[in-house]
Amino acid sequence: MRGKEDGLRYREKLGLTNVMRPDGQLIWLHAVGVGELLALPGLIREIGRLDPALNFLLTSSAKTSAQAIEHNLPARTIHQFLPLDSPHYVERFLDHWQPQLSIWAERDIWPVFLTELERRAIAMALINGRMSEKSGASKQKAKAFFAALYAKFRFIEVQDKTSAEQFALLGVSPDKIRITGTLKAGADALADQPEKREILKTALKGRQIWLAASTHPEDEIQIFKAHKQVLQRHPDTCLILAPRDPERATRIQKHAADLGFQAAILRDKYNDLTGVQIAIIDRIGQLGIWYRLADRCFVGGSFGDLGGHNPYEPALLDCAISHGPNVQNFADDYANFHRQRAAKLVKNADDLANTLLDPQFLTLRHNATTVAEHGKLALEDTASRLFELLPNQEK
Repeated sequence: MRGKEDGLRYREKLGLTNVMRPDGQLIWLHAVGVGELLALPGLIREIGRLDPALNFLLTSSAKTSAQAIEHNLPARTIHQFLPLDSPHYVERFLDHWQPQLSIWAERDIWPVFLTELERRAIAMALINGRMSEKSGASKQKAKAFFAALYAKFRFIEVQDKTSAEQFALLGVSPDKIRITGTLKAGADALADQPEKREILKTALKGRQIWLAASTHPEDEIQIFKAHKQVLQRHPDTCLILAPRDPERATRIQKHAADLGFQAAILRDKYNDLTGVQIAIIDRIGQLGIWYRLADRCFVGGSFGDLGGHNPYEPALLDCAISHGPNVQNFADDYANFHRQRAAKLVKNADDLANTLLDPQFLTLRHNATTVAEHGKLALEDTASRLFELLPNQEK
């Protein structure tokens, strides 16, 4: 009733589906967050290269995740919503899909699912693991419980040293743990929508644009201040703003109008951007278009305390990257980007405006692409390790 579920597909969360299971071996992968989910198609393609006959089932929980993956699904891949972690739903789901391998790219773990997978002798692996000291300390209160669950995985790949230490403190054998960095470093470029991109390009009529991606309210305070300065120098510039939560689009539009901007929400049939100073995206799955149209961007979640969002998405699409000071979710990754002179830290609105107006900012794009392409090597290694877990694979 609150619109949080897909009205046509909510039954999938009860383990019910009208989608037939394909013949042959099937690998099931699950992720909860949009960012983690969008990192999995690259892994699927790598595993698929090892055996083109494999089929893949990709699950997630939120309605927005289904919208995000719609244009990014690889061949031979089906998307479904993950059922609730209750025995009846879990058994119904596994009876239907009968996977040969279960891969979890997930911060949380689901006891009923893991127990039933183990009972059915279906191999499991945890990848892209991340656990802070705070999270690890909270799990210590139920150490035996978590130790028993993590023991069910054949191996656990984690993003950083801290995560490796926290898993070990929970009783995971160190020889099961490997530090691989973030899975997002090896992700494919976000999918394009060429026809829609051409329509939007025509609507812009050659105007200069910049993109603020995956933004939150704390980011937008600085973004709006910076855009005022950009407009003073280049009055015809259009800011494309993609909030992390697209349901905020109407509120953002009103806020921008209150600040004196000409703001509009980008609709599919909205073909006239004349005079629009801020165009707001109100749906998931559009960044593949806009990273291709914009040559410079700000990556959000980094002016508040959220810890920043994914720099690899713009890096793979030749878009110069700026970000705020709080990027703890990608601390090692951004440090690497800075070592390679591939991203720009901005501390406030003035800094952001000066960066956007600096022609040298665009020279960071080539370096960012190089950094992003290096992430493919770790992904190939993960794909090989997972492929070895399939039944009847030659060792």
